[in-house]
This record gives sequence, C-alpha cells and structure tokens, in this order.
Amino acid sequence: MFNVITYMRKFLQRLLTKRVVSLANTLSSRPDRKRVDAALSELYKNITDHPGDKGQIINFDPQKDKFIILSDQHKGARDGMDIFAKAAKNYLAALDHYHKNEFFYINLGDSEELWENLFITVKRHNKATFEKEKLFLHRKTFIKIFGNHDLYWANDPLAPVSLLQIYGERVKIYEGAILQTKIKDKTLSIYMTHGHQGDLQSDGNWFSKWFVSDVWAPFQSYLRINPNTPANNDDLKTAHNRMMYQWSSKRKNTLLITGHTHQPVFKSFTHIEKLYNELGLAEKANDKNAITDLQKQIGKRKSKGDKLPDFTGYLDTYFNSGCCCFDDGDITGIEIADGCIRLIKWRYIHGKESERVILEESKLEDLKIM
Repeated sequence: MFNVITYMRKFLQRLLTKRVVSLANTLSSRPDRKRVDAALSELYKNITDHPGDKGQIINFDPQKDKFIILSDQHKGARDGMDIFAKAAKNYLAALDHYHKNEFFYINLGDSEELWENLFITVKRHNKATFEKEKLFLHRKTFIKIFGNHDLYWANDPLAPVSLLQIYGERVKIYEGAILQTKIKDKTLSIYMTHGHQGDLQSDGNWFSKWFVSDVWAPFQSYLRINPNTPANNDDLKTAHNRMMYQWSSKRKNTLLITGHTHQPVFKSFTHIEKLYNELGLAEKANDKNAITDLQKQIGKRKSKGDKLPDFTGYLDTYFNSGCCCFDDGDITGIEIADGCIRLIKWRYIHGKESERVILEESKLEDLKIM
C-alpha cells in the first residue's frame, strides 16, 4: 500500500508540479506595493476606529510594561517536515523566562503550521508549548494574531472550538495590534501584524481564504510542492522588506513590526545590511581584525540565504521579529522593555541549555522617526 501511495504522489508531482507553480504565480505570493499599502492602511484604520474588532490597542508605560513579540513557529507534527522541532526547547525556555519576568506575549502569526498538518495533529504534538502559552493567557497578557499559514484561526467555523480545546478558554484571534505610549510628549504607535497583507493567496475575500487554507495548501502539502513564498525566497524577502519600510516611513510617529519572511530586521536594517555597514566603518579605520571577523559573519549570513537588499532605510520605522524555526534551533524576537526596543535571540549552549542574547538595542526615544 505504501509503495502505491508513494508512486501515485510521484506520478502526480511529475504531472502537476509545473501547473501548480504556474497557478501559484498567477495567484501571486509576490507582494504588490499598492495592494500592500492599501491592506496595511485599512487594517490600521480598522483597529484605531474600532478597537477590539480586528485588533486591540494597548496603552503602555515604556518604563514599566514589558512585551515580547515572537512569530513564525510553524508548529508541526514532529516529523521530517516539522521546521519547529529543533527550536521547541528554546521556545519553551523563552516562554518560561518571559512569564517569570511578567512580559506581555504577542504571537505575531504562523504559530501553527496548518497548511501541512491537520489541527488535531498539531494539537497532539505541541501540548507543552500550548501549556506555556496558557500561562500568559491566564494573566491576560496574551494576544494571538493569525498569519497566512494559520488562516484557519480566522477563517474556519470550528476554530473557536479548537482554541477552546488547546487553551481551555475562549481566545479572540486578531489580525493586528497597536501599542501606544508617550515619548517626549508625542504619541508613539507600534503597529504589529503578521505581514502577509496584500498577498492575493492569503489576504483575499472569504472564498479565497477558505480555498487557500482548506483546499490549496493541503493539495500542495500532499504533492510536497513548495512554490516561492517570502520565507524561502531571497527576492521576495527583499521586496517584502522594502514595501514594509516604505509604508512605515510615511506614517508619523509610527513603527511597524511584522513577521512572515523569517528574516530579522532592526531599525529598517536586516542583519546582513548592518554587517556591511560595520564592515565599511572597519575598512575606514583599517581595523584588520574587525574586517576579518565581519567578512566571516557576512559569509555565514550569505550561506544561510541572506541577500543584501538594494535599499537603505533612512528612518528607524520598520522591524521584523524573524522566526522561531531556524534550522539550527535558534529563535529570534522583538522585546519592548525598560524604555528600549531589542532584537533578541535564544540559542543553545553546547546543544543543550538555552541562552538569551541581545543582538540589537535602542532606546525608544532615540529612534529616528517622523
């Protein structure tokens, strides 16, 4: 029976792969600037005009309140296709730390990989992570936002029942959220959403959302065909980052934080951009040791698929939380605490213990925004 199923899949792969990829390109996962601008603006207006509908507004004290923003766990079935499996222990250690230190947890989408798996499978293999997330829910310091790979939460009529099963209480699912505070007597808005807005494959009307989550994605999963998406295509990452920056840079006193691409961004710079910038400074100073070290780091980033975008962010308005499913088990996220915004990483020490590392940090009051 197994051989028959395998043969049938391979036969259908040969027959349909080109057609599936062609259809994916027609539906377009490649972001379109006008569509992205319109979708981000519409969601932002909806949240500000009707708080609690598609997103919450949370007023906070930057010196007292603390937030951790994580995205893109893609929790799966602990099989060969589960890209979260290696990072699970780091994720659990991070949630322990943030719960103990009374952080507010904002989950920025694609938490569950529901394109490749049935909900019941994800539920069975990720009980420990749901139990940790419940700790934040019980303290009323938990917001769950949907992404394109867990559209199920926003679209399926059974989603409320599924959420009740894993969290033991009703959970409202949002498309975004806004943190608001005062910095130097001016209101600062921190707008957060997954980042797939404007993608016709997963941000269309109710029918297209249903088709993608319930028909299209399972079909791709069965055939094991993975058309280009921002998470695994360098050109799409660059396009996404550019459009997110362009939208945020035109908004007065506003920061934008997304996920979706699995590529961390801090103050509108990707990590590889920052390394190139530091390399330029080291070359001017003729610091040979720094030059050698930075060239090695750049080489590592390139080997991981990072590509130097062809734009430079002039304002510190765009951030990306990265993901919780790097292939070495690392996870990244954005912290807002102690009057600062930080890009952090949790990594394994000697392959066992988890360690928190601050990659980038800036005081909120020092950000260069309009």
